[in-house]
Amino acid sequence: MPKFTFTETGLPGVLVIEPTVFGDARGYFMEIYQKDEFAAAGIDREFVQDNQSRSRRGVLRGVHFQKEHTQGKLVRVTLGEVFDVAVDCRPHSPTFGQWTGVILSAENKKMFYVPEGFAHGFLVMSDEAEFCYKCTDTYCPSAEGGIPYDDPTVGIRWPDCGCDYLLSEKDKQHAPFAQQSFSCFERW
Repeated sequence: MPKFTFTETGLPGVLVIEPTVFGDARGYFMEIYQKDEFAAAGIDREFVQDNQSRSRRGVLRGVHFQKEHTQGKLVRVTLGEVFDVAVDCRPHSPTFGQWTGVILSAENKKMFYVPEGFAHGFLVMSDEAEFCYKCTDTYCPSAEGGIPYDDPTVGIRWPDCGCDYLLSEKDKQHAPFAQQSFSCFERW
């Protein structure tokens, strides 16, 4: 039995990953990462940093990228539920400017791989959510970038979470997608 099921999305390189969960009356066990199996599925990057956040319903984090020290991210939820998105920012990609999204929850245990060259964000759908992610490069504050969550060029269809979205002041200030240069992602 395979330890993971890797499902491609409409964006090349962006994968939904479902671990095999072994459960009984005591609870469950699952692997969340196995280098050889991930490499066989095309994820052969080294993860160098792990992050975790906790947020309440309506928090919308993103849509972020780094212009230098670009990060691939393997994301999952350990408490609650989020709607997670990836936006293709690779200028020479046939899916440049397109997005895909998936519901990640503690219940469904799905993971989402967002490679380098993509912007990433999520919306908390439950009362609270804990969000964990492995990154292929370290966080670099001076390299931060982002696109507006409601950018009409990208057109992300965020779901109704039952309240107004809560954004950081920084996330309210991102330049529109059409006005940005994504030359930093040309190698991806």
